[in-house]
Amino acid sequence: MEFQPQQLKNLAAQIKTWGRDLGFQELGISDTELTVEESGLLNWLNNNHHGSMDYMARHGVKRARPQELVPGTVRVISVRLNYTAPDAKESWSVIEDSGAAFISRYTLGRDYHKVLRHKLQKLADQIQQEIGTFAYRVFTDSAPVMEVALARKAGLGWRGKHTLLLNREAGSLFFLGEIYTDLPLPIDGDTTDHCGSCTKCIDICPTRAIIAPYQLDARRCISYLTIEHKGSIPIEFRKAIGNRIYGCDDCQLVCPWNKYAQLASEPDFHIRHQLDDVTLIELFSWTEQQFNDRMEGSAIRRIGFEQWQRNIAVAMGNALQGEASGARKASIRAVLQASLRSEGAISAVVREHVEWALAEVQHN
Repeated sequence: MEFQPQQLKNLAAQIKTWGRDLGFQELGISDTELTVEESGLLNWLNNNHHGSMDYMARHGVKRARPQELVPGTVRVISVRLNYTAPDAKESWSVIEDSGAAFISRYTLGRDYHKVLRHKLQKLADQIQQEIGTFAYRVFTDSAPVMEVALARKAGLGWRGKHTLLLNREAGSLFFLGEIYTDLPLPIDGDTTDHCGSCTKCIDICPTRAIIAPYQLDARRCISYLTIEHKGSIPIEFRKAIGNRIYGCDDCQLVCPWNKYAQLASEPDFHIRHQLDDVTLIELFSWTEQQFNDRMEGSAIRRIGFEQWQRNIAVAMGNALQGEASGARKASIRAVLQASLRSEGAISAVVREHVEWALAEVQHN
């Protein structure tokens, strides 16, 4: 398929218009050159900063070589989509309430993988309707793709010191998605860095996971520990987790650029099951069937019931040592003790975390 330069320029403009019509806040186009990023990726892997995420090592440099992941790729169309639910309870008020469960705000609604993939497919269909068959593949945090690096090259923002993408008009509270394609579209220039001397994200991290500007040791990150990490959570990080039972937003909450963060216009990102404001006791009382039913269509479901209970057990242990009222602490202690007495109600992994939670109170 042959295109004249002006045709490609016009097509790129149309793609951006179609993208906005589909609800994306911004769309940009980049080439596939990621040599510098590849070097950083290899250094990160060599230092074992990926922890138990073995797939990161298995994919290796393919993550930094789009044309190897999808042969024929010469351009990447990157998009961003706001995710903050308009009616979500203020995050710090939940984090500071030790008896409440804090769930990262990106996952309060429908699974973003499905929402973005559907929209990206519709965009690809629109392109195909306009020009005929072309080679492409859509991605949403679902394959070895360097999303932040590609979005930066496409002009959607810059990499913040917390490693997430930052945008001057929208902060960092948005999802990213991509279309790899063989269309030689004109590329958009990248943006400059605007973090300056600020280190708020580094200073706030409860587990000191941001070991240096732009460098994250996933093994220390609460998002990794509560979502990606299987089995027992290392004891040295349990107290720092606080009441964060799924992910952690601290580095974004303190970022000055997020005063410009925009609310989601996508109905699928509205809050489900009041997960923005719910107690640890209520969530720990869910049966496995209730967890599976209520988390249907949510990104949370993929961690499974055992990890869900494990995370809540740690948070309940921290609540017992926190500033919760005596009555609330008594209720939490009773729930934890009851779980130990109930034969087969909890797994060995969860039991170990429950026992830790109760033992910590006795030691202090």
